[in-house]
Amino acid sequence: MAMTAYTNQAQAMMRDYLLADPLVPYTSVLIGVVLCKMAYDLTRILSSFYFKGYSSLTKIQRVEWNNRGMSSAHAIFITAISLYLVVTTDLFSDRLKGPITFRSSIISTSALGVSVGYFITDLAMIFWAYPSLGGMEYVLHHTLSLVAIAYTMLSGEGQFYTYMILISETTTPEINMRWFLDTAGLKKSSAYLVNGIMIFVVWLVS
Repeated sequence: MAMTAYTNQAQAMMRDYLLADPLVPYTSVLIGVVLCKMAYDLTRILSSFYFKGYSSLTKIQRVEWNNRGMSSAHAIFITAISLYLVVTTDLFSDRLKGPITFRSSIISTSALGVSVGYFITDLAMIFWAYPSLGGMEYVLHHTLSLVAIAYTMLSGEGQFYTYMILISETTTPEINMRWFLDTAGLKKSSAYLVNGIMIFVVWLVS
C-alpha cells in the first residue's frame, strides 16, 4: 500500500510539474547557450574597455579570459537559484507531502536547462581550443556534469540533491578571479591573498 501511494505521488508530480510543458527543458537549454554567448561577449567588451592589459594578452589568453567570465556568470546564476530553491521555497521542504526525490517545478527544471546549456557551450569551447582550455580531465568533468544534470532535468528525479551539489559552484567565481589576478600579473598582491582566503572560507561554508 505504501509503495502504491509512493508511485501515485511520483506520477502526480511528473504530470503536474515536469510534463506540464514538455518544451520547457529544451527551450531552457537553448536559452542557456544564448546567455553563455552573451556573457562571453560582455566579458570581452568590458575587459577591453576597463582592463588596459587585455589587449596585450595572447589570443588564447583572451579566449580563456572571456570563457572564465562566462563560467563565473553561470556559477553566480546557478548558485543563486540553488539557494533560492533549497532554502527559500517550499518545493523541497517538509511542508509538502511525498518523496523529495521526485519533486520538481518549471523553475527548477528551467534552471537546470540553463546549466545544461552552459556545459554544452563550455564543452564545445574546450574541444574547439583543445587542449588550451583544459585537457581530458575537463572533458570528463563536463561530460559527467552534463549527463547528470540533463538526466535530472528530463526525468524530474533527484533535483534536490543536484541543487545541493550545485551550491558548491559558489567557489567558481573566486577560482576564476585567482586566474584573472595571476594573468594580470598580480600574484603577489594583497588581492590575490584575500582571494585565496575567500576560496577556502566559501568552500568550507558551501
